[in-house]
Amino acid sequence: MKVVTARGNNYRLSGQLNPFQEDLQIHLIDWKWKNLTPDPGQFRGEEYDALLPDSMAGAFAHIYPPIHAELKRHHQGNPFRIHKFFDHMASSQAANINLFLPILMSPNASAILGALRPDLKSIAKNELDHGCCVEFWGENFSRRQRTAGPLNDKSKVAGTDADLAIAYVNRDGELCLWLIEHKLTEAEFTTCGGFRSPGRKARHDCGRTFSAILKNKNTCYYHDVNRYRYWEITEQNQTFFKNHGSYGSCPFRNGMNQLWRNQLLAVGIEQDPQSPFKHVHFSVVKHPGNHHLDKTVAEYRRLIGNNPKFTVFTSADVINAAQQVNDPSLAAWIQWYKDLYRI
Repeated sequence: MKVVTARGNNYRLSGQLNPFQEDLQIHLIDWKWKNLTPDPGQFRGEEYDALLPDSMAGAFAHIYPPIHAELKRHHQGNPFRIHKFFDHMASSQAANINLFLPILMSPNASAILGALRPDLKSIAKNELDHGCCVEFWGENFSRRQRTAGPLNDKSKVAGTDADLAIAYVNRDGELCLWLIEHKLTEAEFTTCGGFRSPGRKARHDCGRTFSAILKNKNTCYYHDVNRYRYWEITEQNQTFFKNHGSYGSCPFRNGMNQLWRNQLLAVGIEQDPQSPFKHVHFSVVKHPGNHHLDKTVAEYRRLIGNNPKFTVFTSADVINAAQQVNDPSLAAWIQWYKDLYRI
């Protein structure tokens, strides 16, 4: 914990924050002090101003109030894991819910989201939970319920999921799925857990190239030990990662690992013969002030040759799309969101 003095106040913050993280956290704390409470939260015996106090834990205090009932209803039918730091003002999970759930509850949802996903004609309300699913891992509502999901990596503590899935009908009348990964202040996407694992053996060689790993998938810890299907699906879709030859070692050790896994989730669902979805797309949405992710995004785009199955936009783009429909019922939410996240 460190104390930062700014704007005439002392802020108890986490250490090792980059300038963007520190600046936005100070703003979020100011919003919290003004709109919720001046009381800090605690973590490991220390007080932090960006954390909600224990008295507010689990109360969705920083969730847009008109969506509380819908969020609770959705969580009952889709008991997704609430993140450990959900009660942090900079929670990306909370920000994602605040950004999309009000839109998905609006009768103008298709028009708003269609401005971001041009092939989207209408939300498929009969799919998922009224057309959407928070923390989607592939089989949240499936009767099959393969315990580990399409990538064979889902457990109570790990696994690949999209922060949000939206089912829709495209302009050709086909049922499609849109997977969205949301980032607020994160400086990087999730890196490879296998590369960091203390259980790695000498045979788990992350220094091998993409092609070499495909020839012997057991050189990857994820494949050899966990039996995840990452390289199996990658092998079936090598052309998607068309520029893999530019890398002298595994390209998925660092931040591209999360983008790769989410893309594989999309591909795995799309190619599942039992899946109802004809096309599955994957997008990243991030705060417009967060440029720390740009390098990894650009590198991933190069790897996949700018494949249109992957797109990136900002939360400001979402807000602008909502403003364009002139829906009076969304006006209060738009202002609330812009004030909270400084859009």
